[in-house]
Amino acid sequence: MSTRYLPYVLILPTLVFLCAFFLYPFALVTRQAFGTGDGVSLDTFREVTSYWKFPISLQNTMLLAAAVVPVQLALALLMATMVNRMKKGRDLVLYVWTIPLGISDLAAGIIWLAIFEQSGFLNSMMLGLGVIDRPTAFLSYQHPGMIFLAIALAEIWRATAIMLVILVAGIGLIPKEYYEAAEVFGASPWQRFRKITLPLLRPSLQTALILRVVLAFEVFAVVAALGGTIFPVLMGEIYAYQFDLQNGGAAAALALIVLGISIVFTLIILRVLRVPKGATI
Repeated sequence: MSTRYLPYVLILPTLVFLCAFFLYPFALVTRQAFGTGDGVSLDTFREVTSYWKFPISLQNTMLLAAAVVPVQLALALLMATMVNRMKKGRDLVLYVWTIPLGISDLAAGIIWLAIFEQSGFLNSMMLGLGVIDRPTAFLSYQHPGMIFLAIALAEIWRATAIMLVILVAGIGLIPKEYYEAAEVFGASPWQRFRKITLPLLRPSLQTALILRVVLAFEVFAVVAALGGTIFPVLMGEIYAYQFDLQNGGAAAALALIVLGISIVFTLIILRVLRVPKGATI
């Protein structure tokens, strides 16, 4: 075989995988969302967006992403900086902090359910301290704020490690000489972080934020475990359309709406954190 065709042969498995497991399913979903008996139509999208639960689920999804992602970014930056400065025990600390990555979304939701449910750890602790006289149903329709807090805490605990791993790798690529030179000229730790770490970490921040924001719009299992139908989100409505209502067209339309929202926020992140042409570490 000529070496001229070798690159095409090497990328062929990836191309086949993308066509089989992304492009073809995407085409089917698009056809299902837009297709009707009379041809192409937007009726399914009108049906989905006019349903009374749509604005509530959209609002809940957006609020959850807005509350969780900034906190996770701040925590991941702090943790990555700490790990990068450690001389001993770095691998052990990083391993412990990334343990939640090995836990499924549903398992994470159940773990936090054991904390917030009426017979859970939080009620037991508050009873033992004499703060309350009887157990409280925190995860009920009477306490929507507690449901939101429980879901947010579970998501922060579960998914911060995704951003942490990316940022640790990015910080590791920044030459040590930059920090040493800044220290010689009297730059404080905060100045070194602001003037060296953040600008040179921009490509990693792009990747981490895009991945986390997209996953935030797809939150489902943690919400199902802690909030159920009391706290509707977009992915939960997709599940309900597909499996409870047996309406595949509506589920496909809502899935494309979530995809569109993800693309918009991805473009915003790429624009805000764009890397100047020719910039290198």
